[in-house]
Amino acid sequence: MIKLILKKGRDESLLRYHPWVFSGAIAQIQGNPKEGDLVAVHDCEGRYLACGHYQIGSIAVRVLSFTADPLAPDFLTVCIARAKAERAAIGLPSASTNCFRLVHGEGDGLPGLIIDWYDGVCVMQAHSVGMFRARSRIAEALKEVFGDELKAVYDKSSGTAPFKAGLDLIDGYLYKAPGFDSSSLTVQENGHRFEVNWVEGQKTGFFLDQRDNRFLVGKLAASRKVLNLFCYTGGFSVYALDGGASLVDSVDSSARAMALVEKNVALTGKADKHCGLCQDAIEYLGAVPEGKYDMIIVDPPAFAKHRGVLKNALRAYQRLNAAAISKVAPGGLVFTFSCSQVVDKIAFAELVFSAAAQTGRSVRIIDRLCQGGDHPVSIYHPEGEYLKGLLLYVE
Repeated sequence: MIKLILKKGRDESLLRYHPWVFSGAIAQIQGNPKEGDLVAVHDCEGRYLACGHYQIGSIAVRVLSFTADPLAPDFLTVCIARAKAERAAIGLPSASTNCFRLVHGEGDGLPGLIIDWYDGVCVMQAHSVGMFRARSRIAEALKEVFGDELKAVYDKSSGTAPFKAGLDLIDGYLYKAPGFDSSSLTVQENGHRFEVNWVEGQKTGFFLDQRDNRFLVGKLAASRKVLNLFCYTGGFSVYALDGGASLVDSVDSSARAMALVEKNVALTGKADKHCGLCQDAIEYLGAVPEGKYDMIIVDPPAFAKHRGVLKNALRAYQRLNAAAISKVAPGGLVFTFSCSQVVDKIAFAELVFSAAAQTGRSVRIIDRLCQGGDHPVSIYHPEGEYLKGLLLYVE
C-alpha cells in the first residue's frame, strides 16, 4: 500500500480511533494513489497507524482498520457477519420486523458503505470510490454470510458515490437468487406493512432510521388529528392510523412518494381516515388554520449537507419549527427532526428554543429522539449520530 505520512502532532485523532484523516494533516504521500485505493497512514516518525480508502477532498482517508488487513480475503465477510450479529443482539430481524439497516458506515467499521435489509434483499449504497470499487466483493461477502436467506443484492450508488471520479454509476443488481424477479416487496416493521421499492424510491427505498420514533407516534396518536409533513412514503402516517388517530393528513411535494403513501395507507384498512396532499409542505403549513391538528410531525430532508450552507439551514429549520409550534392545538404534540449531520444536537435544540420563543407559547420537551439501534454510532465517531429530534408538548 502507498504510504501517507502525517504532519507532526496530527496523529492524535487516529490514536483516539477516529476513522477520518483530513487532507490538511498529511505531510507527504509516497506514491500516486488513485481515488479509492487502499493506503497506509503513518505518523511523522514512520510508525504505522491505520489503513483505509484514499479519496479526493477534505477527508483524505476513511479508515477501515487500525489493526486488521483490509486486503485479507475474508475482511468484508468478517465485518458483515459482525454487523449481522450486532443486529441479532438487538432483536433484528424479528417476527414483526424484517427490514433494518445491516451496515451503517463508520458505525460498523465500513466507512462509505450503507446496506439496508428488506426481507432478504440487500440494497447497498457506496458513498466512497473505494466501496464502489469493492461492490462485487461486498455482494460475495453477503452471499457467504446469509446463504439461502439472501434473495438479491441491489447496488443503488448512482446518487451517493462521488460523480467526479468518473465511475460507471448505473444502478443494478449484483446478485439475484434463482427465481427472484422483483423491484419491490411488502415488508413489516413492528407489525406494520409497507411496500418498499428500492429501484424507484429515495435512498434505499425506505427511511429505516425512524423506526423507534414511528413507534412512539403510534403510541401517542389515539384520537388525535395528525399532520405528517414531508411524509415521503407515509411511515409516520401508517403508525398514526394504526394507533387510532381520528384523521391523518400526509403532505409531500413528490407525486411518486404520494402514490406509495396511498398504497401503504391502503394496507392499514383505514384509508377513510387519511388524506394525501401532493403539495409543498412549508406552504401547506403556512396556510393551515391554528388548532386544526393536535399532532404535527416535521421530518424534512437535510437542509444542510455541508457547513457552507449551515447558517441558512438553521434559519430555515427555525422558521419551520416556529410555524409548527404556532399552529398545533393547545395540548398538542410536535415531533420535530433534523437529519443534517452538520446540525448537532445542541444547535438543533437551540434553534427549536428560538422557534418556540418566537411564538410566545409554553413549550416543554417531552423526549429527545435519535436514530434506531441498527444505525449504530461508533463512540470514536460522534458525527455518526446524524438524526436528532425532539418531542414537544405545546400548551
